[in-house]
Amino acid sequence: MRAMVLDGFGGPEVLRPAEVPAPEAVAPTDVVVRVQAAGINPIDLKTRAGGGVAALLPADGPKILGWDVAGVVESVGRGVTRFAPGDPVFGMPWFPRPAGAYAEYVAAPSRQFAALPPNVSAADAASVPLAALTARQALSLAAAGPGSQVLVHGAAGGVGYLAVQLAVALGARVVATARGEDAALLRGLGAERVLDYRGEPFEKALGPTLDAVIDLHGADGYPQRSLEVLRDGGTLVVVPSVAPRPEPERDIRVTGVMVEPDRADLEAVAALIASGAVRVRGARTFPLREAAEAHRALESGEVRGKVVLLP
Repeated sequence: MRAMVLDGFGGPEVLRPAEVPAPEAVAPTDVVVRVQAAGINPIDLKTRAGGGVAALLPADGPKILGWDVAGVVESVGRGVTRFAPGDPVFGMPWFPRPAGAYAEYVAAPSRQFAALPPNVSAADAASVPLAALTARQALSLAAAGPGSQVLVHGAAGGVGYLAVQLAVALGARVVATARGEDAALLRGLGAERVLDYRGEPFEKALGPTLDAVIDLHGADGYPQRSLEVLRDGGTLVVVPSVAPRPEPERDIRVTGVMVEPDRADLEAVAALIASGAVRVRGARTFPLREAAEAHRALESGEVRGKVVLLP
């Protein structure tokens, strides 16, 4: 099969096209999926450069990036009851172990996929799993629910815009920080209040009344500053793994989150997309063979939003 493989670690130029063996269903509960679209996430860029989860890539054999995937079930193991060949699916298989989505096929346990919502294209669906699962699992850690007040930093980003919608779907009241020009978008997604981070500091605009903060920014002192807007008993979830986690002086829980495949979470997200409660932002697409160019576009800031490869 065709794939984009890594020749060592470094800049986008280490990505090159190659013919490699197609993966097979190893366990009876595995499926093989023909890839229609593969999403690119920041972890892909970090791993390509030798950081991220580079240590988990195989020492021998082709190194293939990519976790977010949408496609069609090609074959199923004898123990698979959830899907049949021809079913459209999407998911984030194996993370943080390699899934090899920059290729024509991936193989993984069937329970790491969900049925593709009928109202979203494969290209757009491939931009969803890692971001949506990160957001949903962070909100779960924060115990976001009916009537709770949640602040989302970086709310207009790839994870943030989904976090806003998922929090609203849980019944939470959402405050967001973003650029002023994104305020109308975020209000349309359900945020009750949007603070321009370039204006008055958010900790001065908000009192210590919030139940949770989902910090997708992690820099500029945001984690420490976020403690000031949390009530006693509140929760701060710092999502960037490299961001510092402050030591609170009050009864505030501070935690991080490491996203993982989860059937229940993914199916819940799929149901919300299918119902229209969560809207998926369109992604910019590149041919698979132009993966290096896609990485360059993301790193340069040329593309705002998600980028997806089409085999």
